[in-house]
Amino acid sequence: MRENRKWIQSIILTAVLLIGAYTIGSSLFAKEDIPREGSTAPDFSLIGLDGNKVELSDYRGKPVIVNFWGSWCEPCIREMPAIQRQYEKWKDKGLVVLGLNLDESKVTVQSYVKQTGVTFPVLFDKELRMRDRYAVRYYPTTFFIDPAGKIVKIAVLEMDDDYIEQTVRSMLKL
Repeated sequence: MRENRKWIQSIILTAVLLIGAYTIGSSLFAKEDIPREGSTAPDFSLIGLDGNKVELSDYRGKPVIVNFWGSWCEPCIREMPAIQRQYEKWKDKGLVVLGLNLDESKVTVQSYVKQTGVTFPVLFDKELRMRDRYAVRYYPTTFFIDPAGKIVKIAVLEMDDDYIEQTVRSMLKL
């Protein structure tokens, strides 16, 4: 009986060590780099609130703001009107804004969008894959991507109109 118990304990310990080594190894040797300012923004394909598929690569040649947000996030709620105002101001110059919602129900997001008058595309990051791929840990986090697809600024803070406008102007070279 004791020999069986030791055998089982050895198997469990070996399994735990192998899983731990795999986890650490895959983190250290991951092929995907964490997006940084100056790097190319990772492409994604997500379903929008309207049910259509949206790919970041569809907007190559245009400046893009990718905003990770949730309706439960107070700073996200406070900055959303500024994002909307700047979108309205610059959309005729080609600015695209994509709001990536973090795992909320469609009903919740529809209600929020209707209440706040958001008109830019809102996409669902249901399994939080893009949040993880973009290494987003704090909310809101916003990526400013130039027409060539390079990340020019990462804002891990609540933005206001001035901040957004200055960054958009630099992306548009104005």
